[in-house]
Amino acid sequence: MKRAALLLVLAGCGGGQDAPPSPAPPAGAVAGIHFTDVTESCGIRMTLTSGEDPPTRLFEAKGNGLALVDYDNDGDSDVFVPNGATIASPDRGPGCRLFENLGDLQFRDVTERAAIGFHRWGYGAYSGDYDGDGFDDLFVTCYGENALLRNTGHGQFVETTRGAGLAGNAWSSGAAFGDIDRDGDLDLYVVNYARLPATGKAPQSEFLGVMVMSGPAGLPAVPDILWINQGDGTFVDGSEAWGLREEPARWGLGAVMLDFDGDGWIDLYVGNDSQPSYLFRNTGEGRLDEVGTMGGIALNEDGAAQATMGIAVGDVNDDGLADVFTTNFMFDTNTLHLNLGELNFEDRTRQFGLFLDSRPFLSWAAGLYDFDNDEDLDLVYFNGHIYPEELCNSRNWGYRQVAALYERDGPRFQRLWADTAGAWLAIPHCDRGAAFGDLDGDGDVDILVCERNGPVRLLRNDRDGGNWLTVTLDDRRPGHERRGWGGKIAAVTGDRTQTRWLASGASFLSGNQPLAHFGLPESTAGVTVRVTWSDGFEQSFENVPVRTPFVAHRD
Repeated sequence: MKRAALLLVLAGCGGGQDAPPSPAPPAGAVAGIHFTDVTESCGIRMTLTSGEDPPTRLFEAKGNGLALVDYDNDGDSDVFVPNGATIASPDRGPGCRLFENLGDLQFRDVTERAAIGFHRWGYGAYSGDYDGDGFDDLFVTCYGENALLRNTGHGQFVETTRGAGLAGNAWSSGAAFGDIDRDGDLDLYVVNYARLPATGKAPQSEFLGVMVMSGPAGLPAVPDILWINQGDGTFVDGSEAWGLREEPARWGLGAVMLDFDGDGWIDLYVGNDSQPSYLFRNTGEGRLDEVGTMGGIALNEDGAAQATMGIAVGDVNDDGLADVFTTNFMFDTNTLHLNLGELNFEDRTRQFGLFLDSRPFLSWAAGLYDFDNDEDLDLVYFNGHIYPEELCNSRNWGYRQVAALYERDGPRFQRLWADTAGAWLAIPHCDRGAAFGDLDGDGDVDILVCERNGPVRLLRNDRDGGNWLTVTLDDRRPGHERRGWGGKIAAVTGDRTQTRWLASGASFLSGNQPLAHFGLPESTAGVTVRVTWSDGFEQSFENVPVRTPFVAHRD
């Protein structure tokens, strides 16, 4: 695309320009997709810190994520936000926050009561019951030493990073929990980025004739680590034993763990920045073989590596296989890789109508969910630039950018705008992480968004209607992780089967609620729910009632 044409597209996409707000949503049921920003009234009051403005080093530009975690085991998702720091005090930032869910989208700050004293430079946050005691713990990736926060079961957390064997000093970005060896406990894959000191002269590079902060080209990559859970509260580095050290270190940003080929073993997808992404096939024999390039998911349709910041997973074409949508840098496209089976993928971005829209954006968190309960997956991704605001605005790149929301319309995605989907869509932000879940238990998926050096925002899904079912997993066996991370859940109505996965690591630097949400036909009264746990164990539940949360137990 020529530069002049691209700038016209940028202006049309609202890159950096405010737009008049749309009318308030009507009372009662809302047809189609509509969200309302309820940050002011929800009780989540927090401004994030990720370095100074303008940023001079790449680790200032990445922003923060957050995690949805049921820390008090009351059946709803609470909100943990790690927060970052500044170059002047990289180990002593303003500190994390934990917000308890009180119901009806009301939250209160319980950080002090929960005894969480995390003040390091945090990036990603992920929940998982790593010690099998029935309570959700938290893992935070950091610039510096990462943090493992164990839930004591008495409403408080204690840091156990070094005692669990996870000590180390790196710049970690994403992470994912999953039972990769099928022994009943959660293993942990930590995605590392690069070596970049906080002191000394800030490196710079040329981008389209402008000198900007460098990265990642020229920075030494740091190898990722696969931590194998020993079942006693500790981990060991299994990277070499599992074959990961046979692959070169790359600038990693995110990862998801799930069974991509349906053979009963958890596989691993890793999104790398400006280098081919990885897809590791679990052989079932204690080894991960890299098949991403051969399988067509490491690169886009042009054979080019992409930035691969955000990752969304969903069955876009209803064939029971997990497809992968990734977000990328501006002047590139976000990419939809369709899963063809047997770990073969194909770039179908153009086919689904997602090719041109994303080029003006610099995109981060993404999610594939049925936002309007109409039985197909919709799409949202969040945007914001990394270069200084003054520079971006002088080039008409847009430092603050609007989010992009799409409704599935037959074989393609159709972009929605503020006049129908909510005023929030017209307001530009410099967003990064986002977490998805049904935070008020009303049968639709809400969104929490993190803005770099800005507030955490809550977007309420206004879909008060339609038929739906939500499913969570609960493994009650002693010593086993309870949430079923990596599991597959299918809802069968007549001759239609919808499939979801509980994929730790999806989005960007954020942990979603471990929840499978399904929109259903209006005439449906009961659903057959089929669960495939991460170790291949299968269950079937008949005549599950609709419009209610369902918990699939394993004893």
